[in-house]
Amino acid sequence: MTDTAGRHGQPASAIREGADGGYFAALAKGKYLLLTTFKQKGTPVSTPVQGITDGDRAYFRVWSRSGPARRLQHTDGVQVAPCGALGLLSHGPPLDAAARPLAGEEASRVAGPLGRKYPARRRSRARLLPQARRRRRVYYELLGP
Repeated sequence: MTDTAGRHGQPASAIREGADGGYFAALAKGKYLLLTTFKQKGTPVSTPVQGITDGDRAYFRVWSRSGPARRLQHTDGVQVAPCGALGLLSHGPPLDAAARPLAGEEASRVAGPLGRKYPARRRSRARLLPQARRRRRVYYELLGP
């Protein structure tokens, strides 16, 4: 499936974190992305998420049962800005975007670069917790205007 800008169908080697140029290039300044999603009544909720940028593309991941994943089921409109790990300080103005969920090969293509930027911690503990097994990572692509 290809959007109006012809963005889908790019080979795996094309994802380069922090590539220059493009709408989302300013997001490369922060270690994390401050993702602002909206509740059904329009109330904004900001959350720091793990994400990478590639010029005119940006990708992020969240847990399947997290608040951002639930809010994105109702609306795909988001605002995103670069931030630190806690999300307390934003490193620039927010950019308007739409979040599109990735599945199958697209998600696995994005999982590699995200895994390298944010290596997993405490894997052994996660195997011991039954509730951790029910959660899974959900990957999204940010689409600019």
